[in-house]
Formats: sequence, structure tokens, C-alpha cells
Amino acid sequence: MIESLLVANRGEIARRIIRTAKRLGVRTIAVYSEADATLPFVAEADQSVCVGPANSVQSYRNVEAILAAAKSTGAQAVHPGYGFLSENADFARTVEANGLVWVGPGADAIAAMGDKTTAATSWARPGAPVAPGTTDPTASVDAALDAAVAIGYPVMVKAAAGGGGMGMGVAVDEAALRTEFDKVRSFAERMFGDGSVLIERYFPRVRHIEVQILGLADGRVVALGERECSVQRRNQKLLEESPSPAVAGELRARLLAAAVRAGEAVAYRNAGTVECLFDPESGEFFFLEMNTRLQVEHPVTELVYGLDLVEEQLRVAAGLPPTFDPEALSPRGHAIELRINAEDPKRFMPGPGAVTTWTEPAGEGVRVDSGYAAGTTVTPFYDSLMAKLIVHGRDRQEAIARARAAVAGFEVVGPKCNLPFFAELLENDEFISGDYDTGIVARMR
Repeated sequence: MIESLLVANRGEIARRIIRTAKRLGVRTIAVYSEADATLPFVAEADQSVCVGPANSVQSYRNVEAILAAAKSTGAQAVHPGYGFLSENADFARTVEANGLVWVGPGADAIAAMGDKTTAATSWARPGAPVAPGTTDPTASVDAALDAAVAIGYPVMVKAAAGGGGMGMGVAVDEAALRTEFDKVRSFAERMFGDGSVLIERYFPRVRHIEVQILGLADGRVVALGERECSVQRRNQKLLEESPSPAVAGELRARLLAAAVRAGEAVAYRNAGTVECLFDPESGEFFFLEMNTRLQVEHPVTELVYGLDLVEEQLRVAAGLPPTFDPEALSPRGHAIELRINAEDPKRFMPGPGAVTTWTEPAGEGVRVDSGYAAGTTVTPFYDSLMAKLIVHGRDRQEAIARARAAVAGFEVVGPKCNLPFFAELLENDEFISGDYDTGIVARMR
């Protein structure tokens, strides 16, 4: 097992990685920005190093500062968490070039899956379905218009290098496409340094379903079930559950098998997620993208399969076999994750502030992965995620009941908080039925 681990991230995911590493006897090193100096993850690590000011470019995205911290503390390995540098192939290469172990997929796999064009090609090669659309970036708005005519409106305008629900727009006609093309291209150039744009079929009623895969040290790729991620605002997830209420039997078998083939196509190692769109009307699913890292919603898979995915990541990186038998995976029950964000529950606009009260729920089947506590401050510099509330039950009905009770018992005072939204969602007939899609939040508002 790895002996010392630098966590190149912050907040709840840094705290969560540190927790597993400590359980395994691994010495932990946290890096933090000046704005995060008082957060729990900094104190809970065995050693902590400030890597710069609040601006993430100067701290959490500062490769030189992170590598210097790793060298000065004698770190053996680097875990990138999610976001920031987690899907940066150059960072992965640099980490390994400096003699450190990278806890994640190889740089080549990150690069192949990071570009949506290359990813779609890799997905299609073993025969997995890909949504109708352009296979190469459209060079101009005129080319985009021609593609839209061939595909048929409405279309999705998507940044080829985007991810996390960012860099996308919907066009219902030519005028809208002209506007969205320029908007997405400009956004992609600013955010990703790559203005490449793809045009794809847009499905008005669609579900967002993803498969957790794990590439083992011996070369095998296994699928750890699917997660339903259709409760979204602005194309970003708010609630995830596993298993999906929309997937069963033959469809599940096809979905998991396709995800495994996608991983095998790029010799995938470590944890990753294959994201798909599912059309309830036709029963078809299509490749969306692959996230070459640990997902925010990984705890629902952990509770359903009884695994610790961070431990599995560390074992793969160390060349060790998994803790489980890949031939005898057995999911149990139902899990739901709610992203507790510092944002208002109506318009979902960020609302940072000092935390004066922080009371977490407890009880059977309840887990909280948090990055804050009373006396800390949610600053405006980073994502609004404060904590993840995860519940597990014998079935979906019990999981929903436990989620309702947990939401009622979760108290956050100071920053704005979306807990009231979840109280409303968990009583919503459409959500309770399980027959919902990515438009559910918009219909509630």
C-alpha cells in the first residue's frame, strides 16, 4: 500500500480521501489556499501546506506549488479528487515524471476521454451507441447550421473540451443556433482554452444515467452498477440515486457491458464514470462523456455495493488486487445522495457566508460527507458544495423516507442553503414515482 498521500484538492472530497487514507495507515498531506486555512480537512491531515492565495489558478491549479509541497513533505503519491487538476493529462504526466504515484487513470486515457470527439470515437469503436451529431468540431457557424439541418432541430451546442454540465446550449432554430454557437465557443475558449464546438441531437425528454467503472491493476475493467443523475439545475446535478428507477434487466446488462467495453477500449485503470443519455420513449441510450476521475456522487455506489472506492483507487495505483471478487459483485438496497449547496433554494444562486450553526443528521442508513462546520466560512472563490447527504435503505421507498428525515434534521445557518428544495423534491409526486427526467427541476419552478 502507498505510504504517504498528498491530496490535491479541498473541502469535502479532500476530507473524505483523508479519512480513508488514515484508516489504511497512510500518512496524509493536505494542500490548501489562504482562503481555506480554517477548514476541517486542513486540520485533519497529518501535514498541511499552503500553496497560494484564494484564486485557484494560484493555488489548487498551481502545478509547481503542488509538486513543491509533495517534494517537501516526502509524499509518495498524489490523489487529485475531482475538479481542479483531476482530469488534466499534463498534470498526471508531470506527477509521474517527478517520481510520484498518480492515483487515477493514465494520462493517455485522460487525454482520450477528455476530448468529446475522441471519446465518442473510442466509445463507438467497440459498438456502443453514440448520439447523432458531428464527429469533428464545427469550424464555423455556417458549418454548424449545415450540421443542424442534417441532424434535425432541436440541437445541443456543446464545448468539445467541456465537462460538469458547463459549456452547453440548446438551439431550436437557425437564429438560436447562431447565438448559442458564439456563446458556447466564447465560453469554451475562456474556461477550457479550447473553443471547439460539437453539434448533437437534443432530446427534450431525457434521463441522465451513468455507470461507475473501475479498471483493475490486472487489466480487467468492471462495472459497479449505474446511477440516476437526472435531478439537475443548469445541467448540473443536485441529486443522484442508485440503482436507477428507469433501468432493469436486459437494458441494465447492455448498459453495463457497453461501459466496460468503453473502458477496455482505452485500457482504462482506476475509477471512472461513463455518462449516458437515456431516451425513455425509444428505450435507447447514448454515450455522453466519460469522467476520468472519482465522481462527486460515488458514495451512492459505495453504499449499494459495500465498497470504499477511494480504497480501491489506492489499491489499483499501488498495483494491488481489489478488496472484492469482481465475479461476485452483489448490489443491495437503494441509495440517494443530495448535494447540500450554499445557494438559495429557488433560483439556485450562490449565497456564501459564515457558518454559525452546522448540525448534521444521524441514524441508520445516514451518511454525511461534509467540508464545513460551525465557525468556518463558505467563500465565493469555489464551488458552492458544502456537503453531501447520502442515505441507504432496503428499497427506494425506505431510502426516500430516510432522506426526508435526514433533511429535516440537517441545520445550516449562515450561508444560503438548498435544503428546503430537497424537502420539496422528496415530496414531489413525479420524483416519488421514479418516472422523471432532466426537466423535473424546471417543472417544479
